[in-house]
Amino acid sequence: MDQLTDMLDTLSGIIWSEYVLIPLLLLTGLFLTIRLRLLQFHKLFHALWLALVRRKEAEGVQGDISHYQALSTALAATVGVGNIAGAALAIGMGGPGALFWMWMTGLVGMATKYSEALLGVKYRQVDSVGKQSGGPMFYLRHGLPGGLGLALGVLFAVFGAIAAFGIGNGTQANTVSQQLNNVWGVPTWVAGVAMVIIAGTVILGGIKSIGRVAAGIVPIMIVLYIGITLTVLIVHVGDIPAALALVLTDAFTGQAAAGGGAASVFVVIQAGVARGIFSNESGLGTGAIAAAAAKTDQPVRQAMVSMTQTFIDTLIVVTMTCLVIIVTGVWEEDGTGDGAQMTSEALQSGLSAITPGLGAMGGYIVAISVAVFAFTTILGWSYYGERCIDFLVGHRGVPVYRVVFVAMIYVGAVASLDVIWVASDIANGLMALPNLIGLLLLSPVIVQETQRYFSNPDWKNPDIKVPDVRQQ
Repeated sequence: MDQLTDMLDTLSGIIWSEYVLIPLLLLTGLFLTIRLRLLQFHKLFHALWLALVRRKEAEGVQGDISHYQALSTALAATVGVGNIAGAALAIGMGGPGALFWMWMTGLVGMATKYSEALLGVKYRQVDSVGKQSGGPMFYLRHGLPGGLGLALGVLFAVFGAIAAFGIGNGTQANTVSQQLNNVWGVPTWVAGVAMVIIAGTVILGGIKSIGRVAAGIVPIMIVLYIGITLTVLIVHVGDIPAALALVLTDAFTGQAAAGGGAASVFVVIQAGVARGIFSNESGLGTGAIAAAAAKTDQPVRQAMVSMTQTFIDTLIVVTMTCLVIIVTGVWEEDGTGDGAQMTSEALQSGLSAITPGLGAMGGYIVAISVAVFAFTTILGWSYYGERCIDFLVGHRGVPVYRVVFVAMIYVGAVASLDVIWVASDIANGLMALPNLIGLLLLSPVIVQETQRYFSNPDWKNPDIKVPDVRQQ
């Protein structure tokens, strides 16, 4: 078993190394950013308005959930442990400069997320029970000619279904149970049973149930978490300019590594890009699955809504976490320690500066945030895996998948299955490869759809209907 684990660790390290997936994800995002003429920058405010103010389209359009619920489902699957523990770990590994590279990953990742969502809506299909089904497996299958598209679509669906049980289920359930046990002494089996009951009730209800719960929980938790971190930053407002300057200089020098040492610029970049990708999943293709369920008849409009997920996830939540760690000075002490503990200590330090009694709240805030975010990640990923199964074997496999997925929550809560976790991490990375190939090959379609939509002088009208490229 140890030999198998070592072999899988090596394979995972290769896939997620600076030679394979990390540069491929980053360069694909940069390529799409250029092809889309920096769309994520000059259309961001309109996209945020669509996502957070407009929230839904006119009645009568195809889809299962609203713009807002689709965005919340995607956020549920991505805003989680990576934003709290993962972001802190990036600072611990590479120093404050890692935040700069997380920003860069997020900025180009917005173009990737936009492209995935556009294709997800454009090539979605109605399944055998009348539900919308889309994502990379569909735009690979129907967008690329011949056997290539089918092969890539099947590969994505297989890897996506496997990854859903690990990175989207077991590891998250284990994180929740461990947090509850460490902070409040809740037995892991009790946490497991509770999660099975609650998550099972939501998951068995399908995407409409998941969308409603995600829309109700995720935005509130994000606002509360941002509020707490913002409070700490206000207390340390005088330290923010120096912190930002350190982020910018360390990004290109590596002189301010955690623990007071020095790191190569390469280590700083690797830490920032890898953790940035983990936090927002831009390039993995999962966001396109949620986008395809949205009630819309305009791929570009849903694509703009979807790209705000990466903005919120990385440019806001991750930034707040990292700045709190930097301004409180915790990053200099913890080095490469536990990420969640690092964030916890930073919040405790920051809140103690207001009044000593508030300091103890930091640990509870992180524990609650990690637990809730990890739990909602399970909900989001349950839908991703379900759509992959539907693509592979049809709807008859969905009920079985849901039952097995819910049962896996308990296993993840009480067991330590290192081999499965590493294997799912590999599958998570392998999902990106066929998806990125598809994005590059289908980039002319992405550009054509985008140009057609924005060439209409009335494009800001939220009810505008632009003919699909395939209808011309």
